[in-house]
Amino acid sequence: MPVKPDGTVYLSDEWADTQIGVDGTQGCLRSLALLKQQNRYLKLILSVGGGGTGSQHFAEVAAEPMTRETFSRTARDLVVRFQLDGLDIDWEHPSDSQQGVNYIFLLDAVRRYLPAPHYILTSALPAGEWALENINLSVAHHYLDYINLMTYDFSGPWVDTCGHHAQLYSPALPHSDAARLSCDSAVTYLRNVGVPPSKIVLGIPAFGRSFLGVDRVTRKYTGHGGDEGTFEYRDLPRPEAQEHVDREAGAAFCIGGDGGFVSYDNPTTVVMKATYATQNELGGLFFWTGTADAPGPRSLVETAFKTLHNC
Repeated sequence: MPVKPDGTVYLSDEWADTQIGVDGTQGCLRSLALLKQQNRYLKLILSVGGGGTGSQHFAEVAAEPMTRETFSRTARDLVVRFQLDGLDIDWEHPSDSQQGVNYIFLLDAVRRYLPAPHYILTSALPAGEWALENINLSVAHHYLDYINLMTYDFSGPWVDTCGHHAQLYSPALPHSDAARLSCDSAVTYLRNVGVPPSKIVLGIPAFGRSFLGVDRVTRKYTGHGGDEGTFEYRDLPRPEAQEHVDREAGAAFCIGGDGGFVSYDNPTTVVMKATYATQNELGGLFFWTGTADAPGPRSLVETAFKTLHNC
């Protein structure tokens, strides 16, 4: 959900969210609430913000008490209206220490409107220390049930050389600053600043990043395939491409076809990440986004569930 400059959280598509006929009710949000009747353990939370323009007003909203109150009140109203269980704050991302302070003020305001333990409050945060260091996470985590750690997009069109975009472990000799990033490095940072591992949820991408003109990491690429350099996981590996797994890095990739070198996660690496989450007593895994998953034995979500629950 987006937020206005005055702090108002609002529905981005009123017709789809509240009016379209879905599963015997009106609106997609009400249809989601019906799922709770089928599974009493299911929790549904509203996410506010997101990448790009989704986060453009967060800094100004978080900076003032009045707009923080408006944000918290209008978010609470939507949660109550649609019988949801809480809120996810996806501010991407506080860009300096003052914004980090204001981020905590915003969490405090939201918690007063959505108190624990009745409501869940989570936040999506980047994996890079350059962003995380702006927030006093030893304080922030007390307001949060979970931190959804966006452990992907380590590499892409913004770097000069091909790299894994969601590797579990950093290489011993990283070829670039981007290659230093990994799921493990991000989790280690959070734990070192005092975030309980049980509050850390590891992010897994359901998409791959393409690098044309190369057949391995560390090489300079010539361009990108797919939609703005990405392919949805269900479309991977690409036709005529061969799939591989770098077990040392904990990263899958395919080479060939129209994608060149495509970095992504597959069932093998998801097993590795789910095992890592269990061994390190993390809060779990999340996927961005579930709609791009593949059916059948290549499903990332099903593989993760079975690994986490020893099925």
